[in-house]
Amino acid sequence: MSLTAQRFPSRRRFLLGLGLMTQIAAAPKPPIVTVLGDSITAGLGLPARDAMPAQLQAALGRLGVSAIVRAAGVSGDTSGGGLARVGFSVAPDTRVCVVALGGNDLLQGVEPAQTKANLRGILQKLKARRIGAVLVGVGAPPAIGASYAREFNAVYPGLAREFGVPLYANILAGVNRNAALMQRDGVHPNAGGAKRIGEALAPIVAQALKARAS
Repeated sequence: MSLTAQRFPSRRRFLLGLGLMTQIAAAPKPPIVTVLGDSITAGLGLPARDAMPAQLQAALGRLGVSAIVRAAGVSGDTSGGGLARVGFSVAPDTRVCVVALGGNDLLQGVEPAQTKANLRGILQKLKARRIGAVLVGVGAPPAIGASYAREFNAVYPGLAREFGVPLYANILAGVNRNAALMQRDGVHPNAGGAKRIGEALAPIVAQALKARAS
């Protein structure tokens, strides 16, 4: 140890501490993922810690991806509602927005062409703001009408191709037919179902985050 260091140990500790603080300050902040959706995104019937956005964040963490997932779901929202609020529900610091809308369009019998126009508007707004997107669809059962179901189910892959964004075709895939993963209403996932959805989405969102970072 030098004579200076012996004389001024407190100064040496201060400088070491300053260097550590600089390293901490320079550490990058985790990217923000915003989930724009309806009651499934809002976690209807579930505490926030068990809802899909929190489950997605946990699943990303298990993949080694540090990210903050923000819930921006409104129960009852249609694709039109999402279009009306995308400007303020998706904050400017969002790196990737998961667009998970259309379930209420389906329940209300909204024309697929209108749903497509609304979702296209959302994706256009995100693109203009240089925010990445992951599109999440919902599956229309043939029982609702074969022609309607066919047209509705074609909305999501068509938009994914048009905008070059990743697609998860059906948010309730592997969940809605499993009573153990659904709430009693038969419409919304329980904590286990939300976890299943989060785990399925995580690799897609992780890839989208990686693409936006490059």
